[in-house]
Amino acid sequence: DPTIAAARRLSFFAYGVGEVSDDLQLLTHSDTLQRLQRLGIPVSPEGRTVTGLEGCRKYYADIGARRAQLRYEIDGVVFKVNDLEQQRRLGFVSRAPRWAIAYKFPPQEESTRVLDIEVQVGRTGALTPVARLDPVFVGGVTVTNATLHNEDEVKRKDVRKNDMVVVRRAGDVIPEVVRVILEKRPGGTKRFIMPTRCPVCGSSVEREAEEAVVRCSGGLYCPAQAMQSILHFASRRAMDIDGLGEKIVEQLYNRGLVKNVADLYALQQHQLVGLERMAEKSAAKLIQALTDSKAPRLDRFIYALGIREVGEATAKNLARHFGTLEGIRAATQEQLETVADIGPVVAAHICNFFSESHNNDVIDQLLKAGIKPREQQAAALSPLKGISFVLTGALATLTRDQARELLEAQGAKVSASVSKKTGYVVAGAEAGSKLTKARELGVKILDETEFLRMVNPPVTKT
Repeated sequence: DPTIAAARRLSFFAYGVGEVSDDLQLLTHSDTLQRLQRLGIPVSPEGRTVTGLEGCRKYYADIGARRAQLRYEIDGVVFKVNDLEQQRRLGFVSRAPRWAIAYKFPPQEESTRVLDIEVQVGRTGALTPVARLDPVFVGGVTVTNATLHNEDEVKRKDVRKNDMVVVRRAGDVIPEVVRVILEKRPGGTKRFIMPTRCPVCGSSVEREAEEAVVRCSGGLYCPAQAMQSILHFASRRAMDIDGLGEKIVEQLYNRGLVKNVADLYALQQHQLVGLERMAEKSAAKLIQALTDSKAPRLDRFIYALGIREVGEATAKNLARHFGTLEGIRAATQEQLETVADIGPVVAAHICNFFSESHNNDVIDQLLKAGIKPREQQAAALSPLKGISFVLTGALATLTRDQARELLEAQGAKVSASVSKKTGYVVAGAEAGSKLTKARELGVKILDETEFLRMVNPPVTKT
């Protein structure tokens, strides 16, 4: 309801910029903020440029002392490398920058009573004990549930039903139980015991020797895991199936229309009409979204499968290294350990996933349904491996991010500035100073047609 939002008098502070003209020369983060301020865009007046660890410590102490006087909530300080070229060189791990780090303030704590301890089953089968709490306002929100993490943590803190406990929001985000107030413990309380059977499907639970987590052995047969697997599969950074939210997945599963991710592609429009929040138009849109998702990038498809400890960055490394789905499925543990950032534990999880017959059955069903993950030339074999590219100007058929992904998928490097070490400059419409510098240095310049011929992309601009 926009009238409610309008009544809240929302405001914001800008902290960075997105795509900018090549002619706008920004060298540091502080330069960027000053430029935004001169343009009339609000930036935080609390920002500072400091030097060294001691400068960071002093700023943290100063802002912490004034935290209560600010007109808005903050949960800590973010320290960023100021030089933008150094930021680009440091890069990202998945979506997290290597050039920035958050340093949180100590969380606020409050006391409340544990009404019950329940066990939730997650997408990977992990059983997590959760404390149901008498509602308490802490860290700016009303908290009714708090994670107890795992069996060992519950035993260590000895949290019991009806206990009075101290709670906080870890990092001012995730509610957790800090400790039990033993002097307020009522008589007759009983220790929590982790169930030996999955509370959702009744399958036996197991715990590996070196793990703190207890897991359901039901795999894709466990409804909790199946529904979470479907939601993960459909999520924006996986297969990006628009319109397939939690309520729809729950209805599809409970009505027996979908038992695993492959069943999604057998859905018909008439089966969707009549579901809650689903009429003719929205049903047609969901069917179209399923059709549109049938040609995912290989790394997105691998990420969508939900393999333990295989996030977006690892999925990209696998796709770049092997190039094809079959190459990844057939890889041995030794071969997997040669992939960047993959060690023995993650390699074992990948091998175990692809050795399970029911997982391979689902993948085969997906392929039969028309899913065709877009193959990549293995980075190790790519003629572009190690070559530095600079992108400038606007391309007609690709966004700059898509062009970057195509290059990085083939092992190329994408730089923000032109130098003698630059292999190619890709120049689109309205290319600016980078194109001029490339000509001065004699760097090879590619137009969009030449670039597309070089990378042979199977994507279109969205």
